[in-house]
Amino acid sequence: MSAGAAVDFGRAASPVPGLRFGYGTNGFANHRLTDALQVIADLGYRGVALTLDHDHLDPFAPGLAGRVTRVAERLRDLDLAVVVETGARYLLDPWHKHAPTLLHDAAEVRVDLLRRAVAIGADLGAEAVSFWSGVLPDGLDEPVAWERLVAGCGQVLAAADAAGVTLGFEPEPGMLVADIAGWRRLRAALGDPVRFGITLDIGHCRCLEPVPVPRCVAEVAEHLVNVQIDDMRRGVHEHLEFGTGEIDFPPVLAALTAAGYRGLVAVELPRHSHAAPTVAARSIEFLTAAEHGARVVDSGAAANQGGLQWMNP
Repeated sequence: MSAGAAVDFGRAASPVPGLRFGYGTNGFANHRLTDALQVIADLGYRGVALTLDHDHLDPFAPGLAGRVTRVAERLRDLDLAVVVETGARYLLDPWHKHAPTLLHDAAEVRVDLLRRAVAIGADLGAEAVSFWSGVLPDGLDEPVAWERLVAGCGQVLAAADAAGVTLGFEPEPGMLVADIAGWRRLRAALGDPVRFGITLDIGHCRCLEPVPVPRCVAEVAEHLVNVQIDDMRRGVHEHLEFGTGEIDFPPVLAALTAAGYRGLVAVELPRHSHAAPTVAARSIEFLTAAEHGARVVDSGAAANQGGLQWMNP
């Protein structure tokens, strides 16, 4: 596959004002990829977060180059932007979820997957390729895990630099890099590379970050390359449909707009494939209404002395 140019830092020019909502294919696991893309486009989404998996563009199956070309053509025909996600549960090991990660003895298997994802992302014109650290393996000392993580990320960065692809590293509750502070530590250890951005899951911010969700957005705005969105409750890592958790979404969407973010804001509901079209329809309706509310929030905040007062705790 050939190297292609990716959109850097979530600020692509867009002919249509407003945020660009997408939907994750991990929430359409029971659909053929072509069917999932059609449904997502028909519902009015403007992009897709494509998880490479055995059922959706398997990066290890024969004829990969041809299949990537066909997916790229389909995305173009449907006018869907794309980010590449790499969180498939059992793609690498049929017995162990998400294994091996960059922290395991067999980290080179994960590095190979991520290099493939970078190459696929380049050929699809992906705005970002997203990945995470993994959970600390039993019996492994944390300093050793950090050494492995930095080394593995360095190899992936080299591939991304060569291909012109932007990386979005996702802090994930329960993993070695669980929060924004951990992402900052990792980025510093890598030498603050330009292409090493952050994938921010809005639900994760509510789950464990010490500041309100809109402030999380503001604090990483400079490096924000990919956004996943879902509802969540404090202290519980469970991706929920909108309106069933604790997040107030208009201020969050207003924060994304104020940050100048123009990348995808993709719904992340990986356990809802059993009702994917219905859930996706409800989600776009909710987000459209919340974006309207965000404009009201933004207007009211601008009228306050000192600007965006709703970002305060």
